Amino acid sequence: MAKMSGAESRWRDPSETAAALHDVEFRRRGRIILSDVNLEILPGERWVIFGPNGIGKSTMISMMSSRLFPSEGKIDILGNRMGTVDVFSLRPQIGLASRELAKMFPSEEDPLDAVVTAATGVTGRWRDEYTDAQTAKARGLLERFGVGYLEGKHMWRLSEGEVSRVLIARALMNDPKLLILDEPTTGLDLGAREQVIATLNEIGTEDSERAVVLVTHRLEEIPKGFDHLALIGRMEERPNPNPDPSDPQPGTVLFSGAIEEGLTDEWMERLFNMPMHVQREQGRWMAFSTR
Repeated sequence: MAKMSGAESRWRDPSETAAALHDVEFRRRGRIILSDVNLEILPGERWVIFGPNGIGKSTMISMMSSRLFPSEGKIDILGNRMGTVDVFSLRPQIGLASRELAKMFPSEEDPLDAVVTAATGVTGRWRDEYTDAQTAKARGLLERFGVGYLEGKHMWRLSEGEVSRVLIARALMNDPKLLILDEPTTGLDLGAREQVIATLNEIGTEDSERAVVLVTHRLEEIPKGFDHLALIGRMEERPNPNPDPSDPQPGTVLFSGAIEEGLTDEWMERLFNMPMHVQREQGRWMAFSTR
């Protein structure tokens, strides 16, 4: 496996990191999905997790957001070692926006309630009560991201782009120290995608000690301000360890470091197994096959 760029010769103290994965492996029904995963994210850093579909990016993010536990290895989140802390007390400090989370809301949910319920960590407002200040904050977040007009509507009536911006607003409701955005532009048309990227540009360039992690498989969707990169690809240096030899090799972190050092023709060729060219124009990355 290629050596990780920018890796430290020793691990930092967990209290210094927003998230750290050390020698992590994740197995599902006997199959190894991820293996030998090592990554450290510091407060204030803006990271992109990039790789092909089906490589294990969302599994990795689920562990970083305390929704899954590793089969092996150690994960520290905001100075807390997974397995030694009550994850329900930890989750309010982690803002998460993902497609899976979107599916958990009742179809009739008011988008304002979808945001304010982050204060108690539930999806679906029933008998729980919120203060005027909490409601005002939720309303302000919707306004900040240009979807304040959705108050009073139902979640099932929203477009994909509107849902994405509501989820981002919800993820920021508790002023999290770690913000995780799992492919927020998936399934959007060009206009909706650009609206969401404008939202992400604001998050990427804000002056904050919040660590932000964005998962994507499209270079052109990388927002401004995101200058760290982790490339997720298939392991190569050992025989397939999975019980079924037809299963693909596990995913792993092949590179972590400065985004300019990782978004190169050579790395893209390795990830996608075809000749590729990467370029950057007007602050936006793009790549295409040269075959």
